[in-house]
Amino acid sequence: MGPSSTNNMAEHAQGVLQDTAKKESSLWVVLGALMLTMLLAALDQTIVSTALPRIASDFNALNELSWVVTAYMLTSAVTTPLYGKLSDLFGRKRMLLIAVGIFLIGSVLAGLSQSMVQLVIYRGIQGIGAGGLMTLVLATIGDVVPMRERGKYQGVFGAVWGLSSVVGPLLGGYFTDALSWRWIFYINLPLGVLALIVIWMKLHTKVHHTDHSIDYLGALLISVGSIALLLAAVWGGTTYAWGSSMIIGLIVAGIILGIAFVIWEHYAKEPILPPELFRSSIFRVSSLLSLVAGLGMFAAIIYLPEYQQIVRGFSATKSGLLMLPLVGGLLVASIFSGRMVSHTGKYKIFPIVGSLVLALGFYLLSFISLTISEVALGGAMFVTGLGIGLFMQIMTLAVQNSSDVKHLGAATAAVTFFRSLGGTFGAAIFGAILANRLTVHIQELTPAGAGTMSFNSASLNGGAAMIRTLPSSVQYTILEAFARSFHDMFLYAIPFTLIAFVLALFLKEIPLKHEARQEAEGEAFSM
Repeated sequence: MGPSSTNNMAEHAQGVLQDTAKKESSLWVVLGALMLTMLLAALDQTIVSTALPRIASDFNALNELSWVVTAYMLTSAVTTPLYGKLSDLFGRKRMLLIAVGIFLIGSVLAGLSQSMVQLVIYRGIQGIGAGGLMTLVLATIGDVVPMRERGKYQGVFGAVWGLSSVVGPLLGGYFTDALSWRWIFYINLPLGVLALIVIWMKLHTKVHHTDHSIDYLGALLISVGSIALLLAAVWGGTTYAWGSSMIIGLIVAGIILGIAFVIWEHYAKEPILPPELFRSSIFRVSSLLSLVAGLGMFAAIIYLPEYQQIVRGFSATKSGLLMLPLVGGLLVASIFSGRMVSHTGKYKIFPIVGSLVLALGFYLLSFISLTISEVALGGAMFVTGLGIGLFMQIMTLAVQNSSDVKHLGAATAAVTFFRSLGGTFGAAIFGAILANRLTVHIQELTPAGAGTMSFNSASLNGGAAMIRTLPSSVQYTILEAFARSFHDMFLYAIPFTLIAFVLALFLKEIPLKHEARQEAEGEAFSM
């Protein structure tokens, strides 16, 4: 072999390396934009909470305050499966741009709101956009990253979601105190515009051009049915009693519409959730696992900051910082599980182990009390974060691995939808448990005949600030009752994680495929 041949081979090898480096660089640019998009969706679920008291004060509308959260939650949940199917029909890029655009329009309008009614309406618009952010990001990862490598990237995206649970309250507290609560919505603009520009310029996913028929009736049935069930979860035990005709009627309506939706999907030309998805045991188990896991994990994510603020008297900003152990555990476990899945091609072990670790975390959190040390509480939170991080993204990966590429968006959206439903029901169920046990423990701790101390959970709507104005002996009674109620709530959360463990045992494992990246890597993103 002559010198010229050797030089040609060297030049070819160098060219291949340079081309690979360029493609990796372009991939990370796209993934960065997708991370920003996911951050928008996740951040908005946490950043608003710390500003709610100030918003209620500015608009003098405390009674309508819950609708600021409810409107967003309802519209984002019901639009999730729609975005998944539409992205399969018309392309991920187009629907992602539409979703981010609607979300940003809703953000601007929410920031400009001049009344509580306006804010609730604009939050609903925001939610319509948000319904596509999370599911389309996960589906797009399926377009641009080979299946065998997908685990490590989804682990990083899971960490982004966890990080938002700390960053959200911190930013919300800072904007509310230093600037205005309106900035919790305006902050979405620079992040969203940057994501839009990169997605527009760099993301080029393949679209299969065929004649399409939109399943309007299916969309209506699943939307109205989901809204009925979500309203039952939100109103049950608070606005209406669980046994009231309103709540029972909503539940019955949701079930009937759900059955009608399932029947109709067998006849629809382009069903929102293709029936063939449910023929896969992996899809069925993953959907149920997402529902139960979402229900259980929200007990920690939502109510731990409430413990820090009410029982310990910390500010919203400090309570966000004290969530760092949980996020640290989630970050470590999410990245670890993702890399191990990519390395071995196997995923079943992680929801099995993760659900048990989460159960252990809830057990450790049940030792919560007025005097528990920050070190002990931080350790329990770290274990809980490990459990969540080990399997939070695994169900999406398992479904994508077993689904036909033409149903990738619908399958990904379904898993996200069931997790959202689980989170909504989890927030409602554990909120009801907390309120019920609080009433019981206050009655237990109140001395006989002490009529002036006959408090219950409904008497404490003023929150931590109101409690601190009470006499010290009354404060102690109420705070001790709160601590015992949180103890009970975390014990009640353990059975849900054990149900997840049993479900995970039935999760069929198909080793992740060794596939070439998107036929032509250049079709997924441009350099």
